[in-house]
Amino acid sequence: MTSTNSKQMITGKSFEYALLIQFEEKIKDKTNLEVIKNSAFQVAKGCFENVSATERSDYLLSASFAVNFLMDIEPRLSNDIGKDDILQLEILSDHHGKFGDVRDVLAIRLLQKWEIGVSAKNNHHAVKHSRLSASIDFGEKWLGIRTSKEYFDIVTPIFNKLEKIRKDSKAKKRWSELGDYHSTIYVPILKAFIKELKNLYKKDSKKIASNLVAYLVGNKDFYKVIKGKNSVEIHAYNLNGTLNLPFKNTQPKYKTPKVPLPTEIVDIALKADSDTTAIVTMNNDWILSFRIHNASSRVELSLKFDINLLKSPKKLFKNTLNISHD
Repeated sequence: MTSTNSKQMITGKSFEYALLIQFEEKIKDKTNLEVIKNSAFQVAKGCFENVSATERSDYLLSASFAVNFLMDIEPRLSNDIGKDDILQLEILSDHHGKFGDVRDVLAIRLLQKWEIGVSAKNNHHAVKHSRLSASIDFGEKWLGIRTSKEYFDIVTPIFNKLEKIRKDSKAKKRWSELGDYHSTIYVPILKAFIKELKNLYKKDSKKIASNLVAYLVGNKDFYKVIKGKNSVEIHAYNLNGTLNLPFKNTQPKYKTPKVPLPTEIVDIALKADSDTTAIVTMNNDWILSFRIHNASSRVELSLKFDINLLKSPKKLFKNTLNISHD
């Protein structure tokens, strides 16, 4: 899988860099600006410089459309309260994602105590890829409530078995050689996960529902910019009401309403006719799917969730910009 993963990483980072460059390009004549050249910036720059010239111009074109639109709905990007009000542009390291911050590119004005972040996606809509293993306490990590001993009593022996298989085969054993591993590994782990999520929900229902979305979708407000083939989609995850603010008398050109978080989980169940996917249905129009899978063709000690937003509130602002290649 490494080749696809690294390819996805390179395209993703290249797009982040293209966005940063376009922000800089379009705003530098309007306000004082500083690009933070941290290690994440260097990595993204390296990725961008390694893709073909065609890909580079493609990324820059998509980024240009996105940034023009963001400047229309975020007047504080190009407006300052004076020459000391510097707009800082920064690429965040992937480390932040572990704590539920999904933003990749940040624009910050310290003097206005203001920032907006962009999550850059290249051709994919998945929310997050989180793992389960014998040592990962998903309750604590995602929701701030510790997972029960009962949950670990079920999943630990299964993961230990995988560890033994991996060790005995010197990490060569493939999933495909395990026979019907869906019913022996996936299903019991997924059922344990569903049961545990239900138990955690009983402990603190309101907190669990909103924390689940905050952790998986993003705990800081952000714009998701999804680059497609001939289009760019912009979604405004305005969960805390920090996006789309006016600057003095300058109003944003479009309104991106505040999006209500869920306060209750209506249902947690296996998807019909599936032994790999759990569906979590919440109020306020939130539905998430959790598809469990092995991230590698060889047996590993953890399993990965591919988590998607099946339904989101109607108030979630979405706009598609069609890109014409002249």
